[in-house]
Amino acid sequence: MNLRSVWQRAFQSARLRQDSFSTMSGVPLEPVYGPDDAEFPGVYPYTRGPYASMYRSKLWTMRMFAGFGTATDTNARFREIIAAGGDGLSTAFDMPTLLGLDSDDPMSLGEVGRCGVAIDSVVDMADLFAGIDLGKTTTSMTINSPAAPILAMFIAQAESAGVPRAALGGTLQNDILKEYQAQKEFVFPPRQSMRLVRDVISYTSSEMPRWHSVSISGYHIREAGSTAAEELAFTLANGFAYVELALQAGLPVDTFAPRLSFFFNAHIDFFEEIAKYRAARRIWARWMKEKYGATDERSLQLRFHAQTAGVSLTAQQPEVNIVRTAVEALAAVMGGAQSLHTNSMDEALALPTEKAARIALRTQQVLAYETNVTHVADPLGGSWFVENLTNTMENLAEEMFSQISELGNGSMLEGCIQGIEENWFQGRIADSAYELERAFNAGERIVVGANRFLEGNEDDSLDILRITQEQEKLQRSRLASVRAERDNSRVDDARARLAIAAQDPEENLMPCLIDAANAHVTLGEMMSTLGGVFGRHVEVPVI
Repeated sequence: MNLRSVWQRAFQSARLRQDSFSTMSGVPLEPVYGPDDAEFPGVYPYTRGPYASMYRSKLWTMRMFAGFGTATDTNARFREIIAAGGDGLSTAFDMPTLLGLDSDDPMSLGEVGRCGVAIDSVVDMADLFAGIDLGKTTTSMTINSPAAPILAMFIAQAESAGVPRAALGGTLQNDILKEYQAQKEFVFPPRQSMRLVRDVISYTSSEMPRWHSVSISGYHIREAGSTAAEELAFTLANGFAYVELALQAGLPVDTFAPRLSFFFNAHIDFFEEIAKYRAARRIWARWMKEKYGATDERSLQLRFHAQTAGVSLTAQQPEVNIVRTAVEALAAVMGGAQSLHTNSMDEALALPTEKAARIALRTQQVLAYETNVTHVADPLGGSWFVENLTNTMENLAEEMFSQISELGNGSMLEGCIQGIEENWFQGRIADSAYELERAFNAGERIVVGANRFLEGNEDDSLDILRITQEQEKLQRSRLASVRAERDNSRVDDARARLAIAAQDPEENLMPCLIDAANAHVTLGEMMSTLGGVFGRHVEVPVI
């Protein structure tokens, strides 16, 4: 039986968005092109896409990233996104929240609500999603070290609003390995942090069938300066590490792997990005089948969210960023993304204004509804250039997997942790970032408006969003009210039970964290309680 026949059966069972697909001139288009013995979308190893019908059945989710000021401020932006046609929410948290600090912590001064929304307690979480039906709207939360406490607050507020945890759909980033490798928003030591990741995977596997427990993120690795091949390799290596972590916890691979998702950068090198996504699907499918014994095809199908490259944006001539974002978004679509966020033109200067965010969303809508690029799956499949580049990306990634496996004596889990502890990942990324900056400074890499074509740089008329000190005062006042009105004996009891549970490495901490959220224990208090058991991580710098 040829592969086209396998694909044809899967395609025929799909529900399509419309009856016919053609060019603007009326030329009918096939859903996929290629010889009968070629690779096909929805057929192992899924190089050409995880689903047989791809965008003919369902467009990618247009998931716009938002978060600033107080929860009430961000709730208003969420409603604007939904009204403008966005069909998924993605939450950006401020720096104190990302580091597990309360807004009244001395370390939070001047940072509350600046780069995302401030969340201190379940009361803020309720304000964040007020009036939004979480049974119908999927939610992504970009948070890592405090991911388990934030998920606990999300569950607690949803259930108080009448939405059972089993009905909640969305994604928790919860990718702590890349924090040590690239983003640096860690709190606890690596092995203790991995225990929290394990607990979230185990809990959501049994309690939340629509929830993605980890979004394995290459985005921040690339933003830190890695090459595309390093982004691919380090991201998938981290994914394999989480698989091994869950297997060690006794979970059968097909009970949790279908709910793992990925988050890749959509950078400006158009064809390299497409090849990166194609190689990622092929590698993941092969490793999951051959090394980890997965049999459910959903465990083999790599599904990913993409975000256009923040690091590619320039403060100079910010309107040009609209062009960059469009090209990067097109690469993600041509590469078969399941979800996409497009950056706004002003994000090199500040958090996006409402107008800039709407233009970014409209960019996706133009791609989806005007260009017809969604009519054919993997339209660049079979290109000599793209196929060669896909193979090259795969080979480069496999070389790095060998090095990571060697660090871990055959274990990708141990290899990733050892690579962090020995600064192997950090050193590789730093070297690549240095080379990128050297090429820019030498004029070998041209960036329009930054080192060439400077006319127009003097124009500073763009309006930007400004977060005021007043919003920080409001958030601190809100937190003071929560502390004053809660039952502190209930708080003390919840924290004591959490500390006892944390001392037992076999106990899942999610039930205790949900109880703590319901008792109005703050994020900082939860993290401080865990820190008393786990300790704090201090990175040894590369010299």
